[in-house]
Amino acid sequence: MAASSCGLSEDQFVCPICLDVFTDPVATPCGHNFCKNCITQHWAVNIPCKCPMCKEIFYTRPELRVNTLISQMAALFRQTQPEAKRNNSERTCGTAEDVSCDVCTGTKLKALKSCVVCMASYCETHLEPHLTVSSLKKHQLIHPVENLQVRMCMKHDKPLELYCKTDQICVCVLCMILDHKRHNVIPVKKEYEEKKAELEKTEVEIQQLIQRRELMIGQLKHSVEVSTERANREKAEGLQVFAALKEPIDRGLAEFIETINNKHRPVEKQTKGLIEELEHEIFDLVKKSEELKQLSCSEDHVLFVQTFSSLKDAKDRTDVSIRQPSYKGTVAAAVAELKEALNKEIQMFFESELKRVQQYATNVTLDPDSANPWLVVSDDRKQVKFGQVNKNLPDNPKRFSYYASVLGKNSFSSGRFYFEVQVEGKTKWDLGVASESVNRKGQITLHPLNGYWTVSLRNENEYKALAESRVTLNLKSRPKKVGVFVDYEERVVSLYDVDTASVIYSFTGCSFTDKLFPFFNPCNNDCGKNSAPLVICPIQNLKLTQLYSRIKNGINN
Repeated sequence: MAASSCGLSEDQFVCPICLDVFTDPVATPCGHNFCKNCITQHWAVNIPCKCPMCKEIFYTRPELRVNTLISQMAALFRQTQPEAKRNNSERTCGTAEDVSCDVCTGTKLKALKSCVVCMASYCETHLEPHLTVSSLKKHQLIHPVENLQVRMCMKHDKPLELYCKTDQICVCVLCMILDHKRHNVIPVKKEYEEKKAELEKTEVEIQQLIQRRELMIGQLKHSVEVSTERANREKAEGLQVFAALKEPIDRGLAEFIETINNKHRPVEKQTKGLIEELEHEIFDLVKKSEELKQLSCSEDHVLFVQTFSSLKDAKDRTDVSIRQPSYKGTVAAAVAELKEALNKEIQMFFESELKRVQQYATNVTLDPDSANPWLVVSDDRKQVKFGQVNKNLPDNPKRFSYYASVLGKNSFSSGRFYFEVQVEGKTKWDLGVASESVNRKGQITLHPLNGYWTVSLRNENEYKALAESRVTLNLKSRPKKVGVFVDYEERVVSLYDVDTASVIYSFTGCSFTDKLFPFFNPCNNDCGKNSAPLVICPIQNLKLTQLYSRIKNGINN
């Protein structure tokens, strides 16, 4: 049955990858068909496997089997359409503009082929000799193109049939003899085949580059999504904190205004009463004044004398002053109360924050193999101090050879962790975390660029954060216990004064490239003033405490 008679088109038998009629057609689970070799090669360079048409990802490579029905129909279509493959090839390579026949004298017909030997294009009629004459059959025919003269050597007027690999240009036979005699010259066709193979390899590499960039785009989008989620979560927490801080401000303002009003209200009330009394007295005095005017017109001597005596008695007022309340210090008192309230809220926030990081408490122990020979590590590996002698210990790669330092046994390359160290009684120390790859031999500088994120104490009360530039820390009190918290993903190292629940210092935007270890430096004895050890403190697991509390409450209820 001919393909045309069954209403099937060429597109129904064309592989979407090679754009040729199917060879060993197979179907992916999503329902799209490809040549078996095409989809196999495509998946060899594109990981994870996904359909080139609908982009559906297959995390497990599907098992492909040839569809015999489609294979038979494709073969039948190929027989009934002998020009299909050629037309498809021309379509994939792109169609040039219509080229006219160079032989036609009248109306120029459309050329079907161009001869690279004759350097001319021919229509169907004038192409006939190249298809029938033996000598012309050897000529190379190509898809019709214009400007065939560019395929001729401008110097010798000969076809450019050779390629000089030395100079990387196309040459003719005479060029090879005269100008490129000692050069590496090969047929153009061979160079074409080599470049074609290189082109296929380059295309595979480009597909791999595209795949890598698609993965990068996915990673970047995921990073943005993670950052957006964290930003929104942080903003939500910040809004709660600032709302809690704003509440005492609003309350303090309302109380301040009420205090002022309470002082002003009696003055206003007293003044209003006095004004009413004075207005009433004015009314009486005006009335007396009118009566006196009328009396002045009277000629009745007896009535005048009797009435005048009763009208002339008008008392004066001297007690109209108002005692002003004192407003001085009201604002200062309100601000002092507000400061106390804010300090309580801030303290509650820091205590809550400390409890949050304490949930990541880790059972940290010291690594004696990394301890400087002057250090004494306790048997339970929870304490370290500067000793009296320099012990003769193996100088293994892990050991600090110059500074009195030691690392924790535990290492961390992801997530969050927290530990606490008692520093009471010491005049100097260094605490924090260090990268696995830090220099441990000779003199070292505690610096983030060297893989150290630490805070130091010197001279009993001089605290510094050993950041990229030294930061002097003005602490309200001397910490007795220091908490160290690390968020590997957020690239944060924070040190806390456990007793006051305040942040001593936070390193942000840290560059973590390998494992992190707790870092301890008890420093030398300082003539006996610094003999106290650094002690890793046990931390009660808050999660277990909360769970135990819920279980206990459930039993009691």
